[in-house]
Amino acid sequence: MISIIIPAYNAAQTLPACLAALQAQTHPPDEIIVVDDGSRDQTAQVARAYGVQLLEQPHQGPAAARNLGIRQARGDIILLTDADCEPEPTWVAEIMRPFADPRVAGVKGSYRTHQRERVARLAQCEFEERYDLLERLATIDFIDTYAAAFRLTTLREMGGFDPAFPQAVSEDVEFSYRLAHAGYRLVFNRQAVVYHRHPSTWHAYLRRKMRFGYWRMIVYRLHPGKALRDSYTPQLFKIQIVLMYLVLGLTGLAFIVPLLGWGALAALIGLCLSAIPFTRRVAQQDHALAVVAPWFIVMRALASAVGVAGGIVEMFLFRPALPQNRK
Repeated sequence: MISIIIPAYNAAQTLPACLAALQAQTHPPDEIIVVDDGSRDQTAQVARAYGVQLLEQPHQGPAAARNLGIRQARGDIILLTDADCEPEPTWVAEIMRPFADPRVAGVKGSYRTHQRERVARLAQCEFEERYDLLERLATIDFIDTYAAAFRLTTLREMGGFDPAFPQAVSEDVEFSYRLAHAGYRLVFNRQAVVYHRHPSTWHAYLRRKMRFGYWRMIVYRLHPGKALRDSYTPQLFKIQIVLMYLVLGLTGLAFIVPLLGWGALAALIGLCLSAIPFTRRVAQQDHALAVVAPWFIVMRALASAVGVAGGIVEMFLFRPALPQNRK
Protein backbone atom coordinates (compact mmCIF):
# COMPACT_ATOMS: atom_id res chain seq x y z
CA MET A 1 0.00 0.00 0.00
CA ILE A 2 1.05 3.58 -0.72
CA SER A 3 0.26 6.52 1.55
CA ILE A 4 0.96 10.13 0.62
CA ILE A 5 1.40 12.64 3.46
CA ILE A 6 1.17 16.40 2.90
CA PRO A 7 1.86 18.80 5.79
CA ALA A 8 -0.10 21.99 5.19
CA TYR A 9 -0.02 25.36 6.91
CA ASN A 10 -2.17 28.19 5.51
CA ALA A 11 -2.08 26.34 2.18
CA ALA A 12 -5.61 26.96 0.90
CA GLN A 13 -4.31 28.71 -2.24
CA THR A 14 -1.89 26.00 -3.35
CA LEU A 15 -3.36 22.79 -1.94
CA PRO A 16 -6.09 22.35 -4.60
CA ALA A 17 -3.55 22.03 -7.42
CA CYS A 18 -1.48 19.61 -5.34
CA LEU A 19 -4.43 17.35 -4.53
CA ALA A 20 -5.78 17.46 -8.08
CA ALA A 21 -2.37 16.36 -9.37
CA LEU A 22 -2.18 13.51 -6.86
CA GLN A 23 -5.66 12.32 -7.77
CA ALA A 24 -4.64 12.20 -11.44
CA GLN A 25 -1.68 9.84 -10.96
CA THR A 26 -1.12 6.97 -13.39
CA HIS A 27 -0.36 4.84 -10.31
CA PRO A 28 -2.96 5.99 -7.78
CA PRO A 29 -1.98 5.91 -4.10
CA ASP A 30 -4.07 3.99 -1.59
CA GLU A 31 -4.53 7.00 0.65
CA ILE A 32 -3.76 10.71 0.68
CA ILE A 33 -3.37 12.33 4.09
CA VAL A 34 -3.36 16.10 4.60
CA VAL A 35 -2.09 17.18 8.01
CA ASP A 36 -3.41 20.65 8.77
CA ASP A 37 -0.72 22.21 10.96
CA GLY A 38 -2.95 24.72 12.76
CA SER A 39 -3.84 26.74 9.65
CA ARG A 40 -5.78 29.97 9.97
CA ASP A 41 -7.22 29.85 6.46
CA GLN A 42 -9.43 27.35 4.59
CA THR A 43 -6.83 24.57 4.34
CA ALA A 44 -8.98 22.02 6.19
CA GLN A 45 -12.04 22.82 4.09
CA VAL A 46 -10.03 22.34 0.89
CA ALA A 47 -8.84 18.92 2.05
CA ARG A 48 -12.39 17.87 2.91
CA ALA A 49 -13.64 19.07 -0.48
CA TYR A 50 -11.18 16.76 -2.23
CA GLY A 51 -12.25 13.81 -0.12
CA VAL A 52 -8.81 13.01 1.29
CA GLN A 53 -8.04 12.02 4.86
CA LEU A 54 -7.60 15.06 7.08
CA LEU A 55 -5.63 15.19 10.31
CA GLU A 56 -5.39 18.35 12.37
CA GLN A 57 -2.96 19.55 15.02
CA PRO A 58 -1.98 22.84 16.70
CA HIS A 59 0.74 24.66 14.78
CA GLN A 60 4.00 22.79 15.47
CA GLY A 61 5.80 22.77 12.12
CA PRO A 62 6.06 20.33 9.20
CA ALA A 63 8.27 17.83 11.04
CA ALA A 64 5.62 17.24 13.70
CA ALA A 65 2.90 17.24 11.04
CA ARG A 66 4.64 14.54 9.02
CA ASN A 67 5.17 12.48 12.16
CA LEU A 68 1.43 12.61 12.88
CA GLY A 69 0.73 11.43 9.35
CA ILE A 70 3.28 8.64 9.68
CA ARG A 71 1.62 7.40 12.89
CA GLN A 72 -1.77 7.22 11.16
CA ALA A 73 -0.66 5.95 7.72
CA ARG A 74 -1.62 2.45 6.57
CA GLY A 75 0.81 2.24 3.66
CA ASP A 76 3.97 0.16 3.49
CA ILE A 77 5.59 2.99 1.51
CA ILE A 78 5.15 6.61 2.61
CA LEU A 79 5.37 9.34 -0.04
CA LEU A 80 5.93 12.93 1.02
CA THR A 81 5.35 16.15 -0.86
CA ASP A 82 4.49 19.74 0.02
CA ALA A 83 1.23 21.61 -0.32
CA ASP A 84 2.77 24.03 -2.84
CA CYS A 85 3.94 21.24 -5.19
CA GLU A 86 2.18 19.75 -8.21
CA PRO A 87 3.43 16.21 -8.95
CA GLU A 88 3.59 15.05 -12.54
CA PRO A 89 1.09 12.28 -13.39
CA THR A 90 3.89 9.71 -13.29
CA TRP A 91 5.35 10.89 -9.97
CA VAL A 92 4.03 8.05 -7.83
CA ALA A 93 5.03 5.42 -10.38
CA GLU A 94 8.54 6.85 -10.74
CA ILE A 95 9.28 7.36 -7.07
CA MET A 96 8.08 3.81 -6.35
CA ARG A 97 10.26 2.21 -9.02
CA PRO A 98 13.53 2.01 -7.00
CA PHE A 99 11.75 0.09 -4.23
CA ALA A 100 11.88 -2.98 -6.48
CA ASP A 101 15.29 -3.30 -4.85
CA PRO A 102 14.58 -4.45 -1.27
CA ARG A 103 17.78 -2.74 -0.09
CA VAL A 104 16.38 0.73 -0.91
CA ALA A 105 14.93 2.51 2.13
CA GLY A 106 14.32 5.97 0.65
CA VAL A 107 13.99 7.73 -2.71
CA LYS A 108 14.46 11.39 -3.63
CA GLY A 109 12.67 13.00 -6.58
CA SER A 110 13.27 16.33 -8.33
CA TYR A 111 11.88 19.82 -8.86
CA ARG A 112 10.84 21.51 -12.07
CA THR A 113 9.08 24.81 -12.57
CA HIS A 114 6.85 26.48 -15.16
CA GLN A 115 7.97 29.93 -14.04
CA ARG A 116 9.54 32.41 -16.42
CA GLU A 117 10.81 34.95 -13.88
CA ARG A 118 14.56 35.39 -14.09
CA VAL A 119 15.37 34.52 -10.47
CA ALA A 120 13.11 31.45 -10.49
CA ARG A 121 14.78 30.13 -13.63
CA LEU A 122 18.22 30.65 -12.12
CA ALA A 123 17.06 28.82 -8.99
CA GLN A 124 15.92 25.92 -11.17
CA CYS A 125 19.37 25.83 -12.81
CA GLU A 126 20.84 25.64 -9.32
CA PHE A 127 18.71 22.57 -8.60
CA GLU A 128 19.67 20.99 -11.92
CA GLU A 129 23.35 21.47 -11.09
CA ARG A 130 22.86 19.51 -7.88
CA TYR A 131 20.80 16.83 -9.61
CA ASP A 132 23.73 16.21 -11.96
CA LEU A 133 25.85 15.58 -8.88
CA LEU A 134 23.32 13.17 -7.37
CA GLU A 135 22.88 11.18 -10.58
CA ARG A 136 26.52 10.13 -10.47
CA LEU A 137 26.05 8.42 -7.10
CA ALA A 138 24.66 4.96 -6.41
CA THR A 139 23.75 6.00 -2.85
CA ILE A 140 22.94 9.47 -1.52
CA ASP A 141 22.55 11.00 1.94
CA PHE A 142 20.04 13.78 1.25
CA ILE A 143 16.30 13.51 0.54
CA ASP A 144 14.14 16.62 0.40
CA THR A 145 10.57 16.06 1.50
CA TYR A 146 9.06 17.93 -1.45
CA ALA A 147 9.45 14.69 -3.44
CA ALA A 148 10.35 11.81 -1.15
CA ALA A 149 9.45 8.22 -0.39
CA PHE A 150 10.43 5.97 2.51
CA ARG A 151 9.53 2.55 3.78
CA LEU A 152 7.20 2.91 6.75
CA THR A 153 9.31 0.53 8.81
CA THR A 154 12.35 2.78 8.25
CA LEU A 155 10.50 5.91 9.31
CA ARG A 156 9.24 4.31 12.47
CA GLU A 157 12.52 2.63 13.35
CA MET A 158 14.30 5.99 13.11
CA GLY A 159 11.71 7.85 15.18
CA GLY A 160 10.53 10.12 12.35
CA PHE A 161 11.50 13.75 11.85
CA ASP A 162 12.84 15.90 14.67
CA PRO A 163 9.92 18.16 15.75
CA ALA A 164 12.37 20.58 17.34
CA PHE A 165 12.77 22.13 13.89
CA PRO A 166 10.00 24.76 13.92
CA GLN A 167 9.65 25.34 10.16
CA ALA A 168 10.62 23.76 6.85
CA VAL A 169 14.26 24.48 7.68
CA SER A 170 16.51 21.46 7.14
CA GLU A 171 14.50 19.01 9.24
CA ASP A 172 14.55 16.70 6.20
CA VAL A 173 18.32 17.20 5.87
CA GLU A 174 18.84 16.15 9.49
CA PHE A 175 16.62 13.09 9.03
CA SER A 176 18.47 12.10 5.83
CA TYR A 177 21.85 12.35 7.53
CA ARG A 178 20.53 10.20 10.35
CA LEU A 179 19.33 7.54 7.90
CA ALA A 180 22.63 7.54 6.03
CA HIS A 181 24.59 7.24 9.28
CA ALA A 182 22.45 4.24 10.24
CA GLY A 183 23.39 2.53 6.97
CA TYR A 184 20.09 2.80 5.09
CA ARG A 185 20.36 2.97 1.31
CA LEU A 186 18.92 6.16 -0.19
CA VAL A 187 18.74 6.76 -3.95
CA PHE A 188 17.83 9.49 -6.44
CA ASN A 189 15.34 9.25 -9.29
CA ARG A 190 15.34 12.42 -11.38
CA GLN A 191 12.22 11.30 -13.24
CA ALA A 192 10.06 11.50 -10.09
CA VAL A 193 9.10 15.12 -10.78
CA VAL A 194 7.05 17.68 -8.90
CA TYR A 195 6.48 21.21 -10.16
CA HIS A 196 7.09 24.07 -7.76
CA ARG A 197 7.06 27.85 -7.58
CA HIS A 198 10.57 28.94 -6.62
CA PRO A 199 11.26 32.41 -5.17
CA SER A 200 10.74 34.82 -8.05
CA THR A 201 12.39 37.96 -6.65
CA TRP A 202 15.93 38.63 -5.49
CA HIS A 203 14.69 39.54 -2.02
CA ALA A 204 12.74 36.30 -1.57
CA TYR A 205 15.54 34.14 -2.95
CA LEU A 206 18.28 35.71 -0.83
CA ARG A 207 16.19 35.52 2.33
CA ARG A 208 15.69 31.83 1.62
CA LYS A 209 19.44 31.25 1.20
CA MET A 210 20.19 33.09 4.45
CA ARG A 211 17.63 30.99 6.31
CA PHE A 212 18.96 27.74 4.87
CA GLY A 213 22.56 28.73 5.65
CA TYR A 214 21.59 29.47 9.24
CA TRP A 215 19.77 26.19 9.84
CA ARG A 216 22.34 24.08 8.03
CA MET A 217 24.86 25.10 10.68
CA ILE A 218 22.45 23.83 13.35
CA VAL A 219 22.25 20.51 11.49
CA TYR A 220 26.05 20.33 11.25
CA ARG A 221 26.22 20.65 15.03
CA LEU A 222 24.26 17.39 15.14
CA HIS A 223 26.15 15.78 12.22
CA PRO A 224 29.61 17.45 12.12
CA GLY A 225 31.02 15.05 9.54
CA LYS A 226 28.59 16.32 6.91
CA ALA A 227 30.06 19.83 7.11
CA LEU A 228 32.97 18.58 5.03
CA ARG A 229 31.01 16.71 2.37
CA ASP A 230 27.57 15.38 1.55
CA SER A 231 26.04 14.08 -1.65
CA TYR A 232 23.99 17.20 -2.42
CA THR A 233 26.16 20.26 -1.76
CA PRO A 234 28.80 21.03 -4.42
CA GLN A 235 32.22 21.66 -2.91
CA LEU A 236 32.54 24.71 -5.18
CA PHE A 237 29.58 26.27 -3.37
CA LYS A 238 31.45 26.00 -0.06
CA ILE A 239 34.54 27.54 -1.65
CA GLN A 240 32.41 30.44 -2.89
CA ILE A 241 31.21 31.12 0.66
CA VAL A 242 34.81 31.13 1.90
CA LEU A 243 35.79 33.53 -0.89
CA MET A 244 32.95 35.83 0.11
CA TYR A 245 34.23 35.86 3.70
CA LEU A 246 37.66 36.80 2.34
CA VAL A 247 36.17 39.60 0.25
CA LEU A 248 34.29 41.03 3.22
CA GLY A 249 37.02 40.49 5.79
CA LEU A 250 39.91 41.82 3.72
CA THR A 251 37.84 44.80 2.56
CA GLY A 252 37.24 45.76 6.18
CA LEU A 253 40.89 45.28 7.12
CA ALA A 254 42.00 47.31 4.11
CA PHE A 255 40.92 50.46 5.95
CA ILE A 256 43.71 49.66 8.42
CA VAL A 257 46.20 47.97 6.08
CA PRO A 258 45.53 49.30 2.56
CA LEU A 259 47.55 46.55 0.87
CA LEU A 260 44.93 44.04 1.96
CA GLY A 261 42.60 45.67 -0.53
CA TRP A 262 44.46 43.77 -3.24
CA GLY A 263 43.68 40.55 -1.41
CA ALA A 264 40.00 41.46 -1.33
CA LEU A 265 40.12 42.18 -5.06
CA ALA A 266 41.81 38.84 -5.73
CA ALA A 267 39.17 37.01 -3.70
CA LEU A 268 36.40 38.80 -5.60
CA ILE A 269 38.00 37.87 -8.93
CA GLY A 270 38.25 34.26 -7.73
CA LEU A 271 34.58 34.31 -6.74
CA CYS A 272 33.59 35.62 -10.17
CA LEU A 273 35.74 33.00 -11.92
CA SER A 274 34.09 30.28 -9.82
CA ALA A 275 30.78 31.27 -11.46
CA ILE A 276 31.96 30.11 -14.90
CA PRO A 277 30.64 26.50 -14.69
CA PHE A 278 27.20 27.68 -13.57
CA THR A 279 27.15 30.42 -16.20
CA ARG A 280 27.92 27.88 -18.90
CA ARG A 281 25.05 25.71 -17.71
CA VAL A 282 22.64 28.65 -17.81
CA ALA A 283 23.89 29.68 -21.25
CA GLN A 284 22.91 26.28 -22.63
CA GLN A 285 19.30 27.21 -21.90
CA ASP A 286 19.23 30.98 -22.34
CA HIS A 287 22.13 33.22 -23.39
CA ALA A 288 20.34 36.33 -22.11
CA LEU A 289 19.87 34.74 -18.68
CA ALA A 290 23.56 33.81 -18.55
CA VAL A 291 24.46 37.49 -18.39
CA VAL A 292 23.18 37.70 -14.81
CA ALA A 293 24.37 34.24 -13.73
CA PRO A 294 27.67 35.54 -12.21
CA TRP A 295 25.73 38.12 -10.20
CA PHE A 296 23.43 35.31 -9.02
CA ILE A 297 26.44 33.34 -7.76
CA VAL A 298 27.95 36.34 -5.97
CA MET A 299 24.69 37.26 -4.27
CA ARG A 300 24.02 33.62 -3.36
CA ALA A 301 27.45 33.43 -1.72
CA LEU A 302 26.79 36.66 0.20
CA ALA A 303 23.38 35.55 1.48
CA SER A 304 24.67 32.09 2.40
CA ALA A 305 27.70 33.58 4.17
CA VAL A 306 25.43 35.80 6.27
CA GLY A 307 23.19 32.86 7.14
CA VAL A 308 26.12 30.58 7.98
CA ALA A 309 27.69 33.24 10.22
CA GLY A 310 24.40 33.71 12.03
CA GLY A 311 24.03 29.97 12.49
CA ILE A 312 27.54 29.63 13.90
CA VAL A 313 27.01 32.47 16.38
CA GLU A 314 23.65 31.07 17.45
CA MET A 315 24.99 27.52 17.66
CA PHE A 316 27.91 28.30 19.95
CA LEU A 317 26.59 31.20 21.99
CA PHE A 318 22.85 30.77 22.31
CA ARG A 319 21.77 27.33 21.11
CA PRO A 320 24.16 24.55 22.23
CA ALA A 321 21.98 22.04 20.37
CA LEU A 322 18.41 21.59 19.31
CA PRO A 323 16.21 19.74 21.74
CA GLN A 324 16.15 16.30 20.17
CA ASN A 325 13.50 13.65 19.82
CA ARG A 326 15.73 11.38 17.79
CA LYS A 327 16.62 7.73 17.85
